[in-house]
Amino acid sequence: MKNLYLFKEISNHVKSGRRLSLGEYKRAISWSKYLVSSGAAIKGEEEEEWSADMSKLFIGSKFASGRHSRIYRGIYKHMDVAIKVVSQPEEDEDLAVLLEQHFTSEVALLFRLRHPNIITFVGACKKPPVFCIITEYMAGGSLRNYLHHQGPHSLPLQLVLKLALDIARGMQYLHSQGVLHRDLKSENLLLDEDMCVKVADFGISCLESQTGSSKGFTGTYRWMAPEMIKEKRHTKKVDVYSFAIVLWELLTGLTPFHNMTPEQAAFAVSHKVLKQNLLY
Repeated sequence: MKNLYLFKEISNHVKSGRRLSLGEYKRAISWSKYLVSSGAAIKGEEEEEWSADMSKLFIGSKFASGRHSRIYRGIYKHMDVAIKVVSQPEEDEDLAVLLEQHFTSEVALLFRLRHPNIITFVGACKKPPVFCIITEYMAGGSLRNYLHHQGPHSLPLQLVLKLALDIARGMQYLHSQGVLHRDLKSENLLLDEDMCVKVADFGISCLESQTGSSKGFTGTYRWMAPEMIKEKRHTKKVDVYSFAIVLWELLTGLTPFHNMTPEQAAFAVSHKVLKQNLLY
């Protein structure tokens, strides 16, 4: 597996017909040295129950990315998996600490959660400045992407109800475990080949007993409850609010507040100046 990650990164660019820049090449090498094993298991500074044997992980093509993460398709012990790789920025110490906290929280929660409508955790690797979380691969992609490829108001009511019930069951289980998701949105709801929905992305989730104010919270404005936007103390009701927005998405196929910027949507929600047609 030596240099497998670097080979994959370079080969993807070759197939696209674009050459790697010097910065991209150095970045590929930098990440590869943390993710590639010559046969031994890479565990991290302290071996954990959730630690993955990286010598058995094969990393394929990237299919999604965020501000600080990349998500790849891969194989782990003959299983199709999704691999989220997070890299801490060297130039921003506060952000690096925050990303590590999100990683620790997400792994701790995923490790204990088991439900048909919750993404299945496979393993993780902690080797700063790179973190890796491995979950089952969901072939259907995100609910947001699925809705984007459908026409507005085109989903049959029976399918809307099925998807809504899947989400509700997953969220009911989370709340029964005392967990708040805090970033429930269609992008974090994944579909398998049978159109079963699973709740994913627990990077900013927490136990209800640990909630305080949401100062410094980084959620998604279009789905965020007013108390979160105002950085007030919150409860599981913030997930109920976000669930209602997702239900609206299912019925319309549209992006919430699509005619407003995220900041405008946040202002309208938090100051209660919404009119009935602002979602449309």
